[in-house]
Amino acid sequence: MSRLPLSLAIAFSHRSALKIISGLHNFDRDSVKMVVQSADRGGATFVDIAADAELIAIAKANCSLPICVSAVEAHKLAEAVASGADLVEIGNYDSFYAQGREFTADEIVALTTETRALLPHTAISVTVPHTLPLDEQVTLAEKLEVIGADIIQTEGGTSSAPTHAGILGAIEKASPTLAAAHAISRAVSIPVMCASGLSNVTVPMAIAAGASGVGVGSAVNQLNDVVSMIATVRALKESFGETIDSNVANQAVV
Repeated sequence: MSRLPLSLAIAFSHRSALKIISGLHNFDRDSVKMVVQSADRGGATFVDIAADAELIAIAKANCSLPICVSAVEAHKLAEAVASGADLVEIGNYDSFYAQGREFTADEIVALTTETRALLPHTAISVTVPHTLPLDEQVTLAEKLEVIGADIIQTEGGTSSAPTHAGILGAIEKASPTLAAAHAISRAVSIPVMCASGLSNVTVPMAIAAGASGVGVGSAVNQLNDVVSMIATVRALKESFGETIDSNVANQAVV
């Protein structure tokens, strides 16, 4: 039986899951409140916040979506589930990269194993570090599936270096996470979330690459007001329709 909340399982099966991320180190109450409100009103599938009891309470009070919490310590994830989180994410490594810290495959495997032991009935999403070569990312994803991960997430946008502006730059920024989603989705049978550096331009590309959903952070959480955030979430959600319409058209041609 799936450990995923039913609404997530359905969204993944339709390859239309949209996660809005407030940030692993974002403990600003007002910011998190705005992010979860905009995710709820904009049509997102679930939200991803820092593993903190107070933030979980704020999220629960301000949206009806499943609450995912992020951390890189198993005990924090377990405490967050006890405080009401619906699922957990081992990931959101971006802020650690800025500090010069990288995560090895062995570290990720050990952390996932420890988390699964503490949370046998909770869905666990695990981000595969983009700092690993692509073949090693695939190998790690396969190991994570075996030891009990329910979702694999890809990343890479914050470390890419686009050389163009506009649409071409957006595609360049997303290329590392798109490549990982393509490779990993063909190696595992669990859902793959494509995240980091995505926009409404590249969301359809992520789904076409093989992802069952996408995670978006800075495109939403760096905005300054709820109205703009809601509009951005809605644009992201609507971009899934472009993929669906394209698939229908292709099937009609065939």
